[in-house]
Amino acid sequence: MKNTARYIWPTVIASALGIGIFLGGKLNFNDSPEKLFTTNSKKDKLNRLIDYIDYEYVDDIDTDSIVDVTVNNILEKLDPHSVYIPEREMSRISENMKGDFVGIGINFYPYRDTISVIRTIDKGPSFKKGILPGDRILMADADTLYGKRMGSESIVNKLKGKKGSSVKLQVYRKQEDRLFTVNVTRDVVPIKSVSAYYMLNEDMGYIKVNRFAESTYKEFKQALQELRRNGAQKLTLDLRDNPGGYLGIAEQMADEFLKDGKLILFTKNKKGKIDNVYATAKGSFEDQPIYVLINERSASASEIIAGALQDNDIGTIIGRRSFGKGLVQREMELGDGSAVRLTVSRYYTPTGRSIQKSYKNGHKDYYQKFTDRYHNGELISVDSIKVADSLKFTTPKGKIVYGGGGIIPDAFVPIGRNEEEVINVREGQGIFSYFIFGHLDEDRARYQEYNKETFLSDFRTDDILFEQFIDFCLRQGYQMDYYGFENKIKMYLKASLAEQLFDANLYAKIKSDGDAMLQKVLELDNPPVSQQEAEAIESEN
Repeated sequence: MKNTARYIWPTVIASALGIGIFLGGKLNFNDSPEKLFTTNSKKDKLNRLIDYIDYEYVDDIDTDSIVDVTVNNILEKLDPHSVYIPEREMSRISENMKGDFVGIGINFYPYRDTISVIRTIDKGPSFKKGILPGDRILMADADTLYGKRMGSESIVNKLKGKKGSSVKLQVYRKQEDRLFTVNVTRDVVPIKSVSAYYMLNEDMGYIKVNRFAESTYKEFKQALQELRRNGAQKLTLDLRDNPGGYLGIAEQMADEFLKDGKLILFTKNKKGKIDNVYATAKGSFEDQPIYVLINERSASASEIIAGALQDNDIGTIIGRRSFGKGLVQREMELGDGSAVRLTVSRYYTPTGRSIQKSYKNGHKDYYQKFTDRYHNGELISVDSIKVADSLKFTTPKGKIVYGGGGIIPDAFVPIGRNEEEVINVREGQGIFSYFIFGHLDEDRARYQEYNKETFLSDFRTDDILFEQFIDFCLRQGYQMDYYGFENKIKMYLKASLAEQLFDANLYAKIKSDGDAMLQKVLELDNPPVSQQEAEAIESEN
């Protein structure tokens, strides 16, 4: 099992077009219809049909597109997570799951039709050549990179290339009002899956993982080691909005928290073959307090970790019920550069739970069930979560857990009010970040006096910046309850400033003050002392 490339990947599949095939009349084929349908296998039948269309059909047809639609239509009859990956998408998806690509190492906006550097990757190719935040990249070799019709994907393709190759950039630096050229040597650039880590308090570390790629375990270990050096004896692992990825990476991460011999999960294929995965002796955070954050968009590999810890009575799962995906995919090449990720088994948590929600009524119903959670009150009240007694399981210490439709957390945290969620969505869409880039572009020098520590402790978002943000949003047509959530908006503005001036860790740390789930972690980790307990302590003293 460990020698195969296995994927847990929650993909929303658009409804595919079906192909209706009707053969009638006297067709000018070399083989009779009887021979076509009786002599050959089902695979030969499909191959012949494509050949007939290719060579005999009255009009020219792009048979590649027919094949793509056919494959998608076939997979749609299976389960929602068996997916087809066309050749044109393989490179992008492979890079994302590998965890790196070859490029010049910048984050950028197509800001006012020009490529504007938000920041450079630390110690990356552009960083080494002195490219700064706010720089405009006008040309890459002979390619013009400005203009309203230039899409982000097209820009990236012009900046990417072979490792060690050089690209000549024409750069405009606004703050110095000068144009210059620089040769940048392309190199491997990481795509971070550990998006942030920092100390939540004196002894609690925090790590945010956004997917499970090839590099994730290594990134996680590095983050954990640094946090432990900074005094972390407890950990909050944030898996919210994490859609999954490689199964083996999730197993490695779960192993860090479980003692040797503890069951992490088991898989079962169509033949009934069961493969058990056990923890080893290499775990570096065993017997330490661990809190895992999940929400309705945490899926597959995220659910494996949450389920493994919950079923082994390790740590505390906090948040809202997870997505509910318990299927395992394996990627299989189709010979033309495309591939299919086909569901080959189901996985079960240590108590024997399958957390896969039903897909028997088709893909539309499957994803509608996810949407229904927003309307049936489940995201507001834990009592609205529907569970079946037939899917009840018991952990070794007697805790009741349920299968079917996701992991139900040990401690529930409701979603925010509609007005608050609108602000959260806008922040996730990058509205705050885009505004802040424009704000910094006017005068970056005003923030030169700050370092990370003084910015965190001393900077306050003033009313002027707040009102400027409101004006910006109104011009763009964004409606929010600005004054009802003034403190939250000011916090997001400060966090966006921190991200562009310093790094993603400071951004995440600033956001933690308004994060209900993180506040729940701190509450559970330091429960308030009751009056009776306080009186008892006082009497002892």
